Amino acid sequence: MFETSPPAVRRRMAGKICLVTGGGTGIGRATALKMADEGAAAIVIAGRRSAEGEATAAACRATGAESLFLRTDVTVEEDVSRLVATTVERFGRIDVAFNNAGHQEKRRPIEEQTGAIFDAVFDANVRSVFLCLRHQIPAMLVRGQGSIVVNASVSGVRNPNPGFSIYSASKAAVISLMRSAAMECAPRGVRINAVAPGRVVTDMMIAAAAGVGGLEAVAAGLPLRRMGQPEELAEAVVWLASDQSAYVVGHVLVADGGFLSA
Repeated sequence: MFETSPPAVRRRMAGKICLVTGGGTGIGRATALKMADEGAAAIVIAGRRSAEGEATAAACRATGAESLFLRTDVTVEEDVSRLVATTVERFGRIDVAFNNAGHQEKRRPIEEQTGAIFDAVFDANVRSVFLCLRHQIPAMLVRGQGSIVVNASVSGVRNPNPGFSIYSASKAAVISLMRSAAMECAPRGVRINAVAPGRVVTDMMIAAAAGVGGLEAVAAGLPLRRMGQPEELAEAVVWLASDQSAYVVGHVLVADGGFLSA
C-alpha cells in the first residue's frame, strides 16, 4: 500500500493585503499576528500608540510578512484617508480590513455621564467605523472584492452591565451601521461582517472589571467560567475575513463564552 502525503493546507490569508486598526494591543494585535501566521503578504497596523504599533509590525515581519505601522487617529478623516491611500500606494490594494479601534467610558450611572464623554465614545466606536468604511469600500470596489470585519461587542446586542450605557449604545450603532453597509456592498463583491466579543482579557476589560470585583469575578459569571483570550477572538476575525466564510454577509459572530445564552 502506497503512502501519500496529506494535501497541503492553504493558509487562510495567503497572499492577502490586510489592514488592522487599533493593532498595537489586545484583539487587534492578536489578529494581526494571526493574519501573518495565516500567510498574509502584508499587514498594515494603524493606531495612535506608536511603540505598541511598531512592536506589532515587527512581530508580523518576524513571520515573513511585510508589515508597517502608520500612526493614525481613526476619528480624523484626513488620517483615515491617508491610511487607506498609503496602503494602496505601497501594496497595490486592500483585501482585508479589521476595524478594531474602540473606547469605553468609565463605569458610572447615565446621569453622571457628560456630553463630552458621549462624544468621545461615539467618535472612537462609531465615527471611526464610518470613516474606515467610507474610505476602505471604494478601495475594494475598484477590484470588485474584499472583506471587512468590524469589532462590535455583546454589549451592542444586550447590555449586561449598568454603568456602560454609552458604550453599549455605540456598539449597537456599530452593528446597525455594519448591516446597512453589508447590504449595500454585497452585490458589488465586498463582504462586511462583525465580531462581537464578550469578556476578553484586554486592557479595556481589565479596567472595566475593576469596578465589579476583578477578572475572577467576571469569569465566574460566564458559562465557561473563564475569560476569553485575544487569540481566540483573532480566530473568529480571521474566519470572517477569509474565503471560508464566503457566504456570510452582514453577520454578527458572537464570541462570548456563552454569556448571551445564559
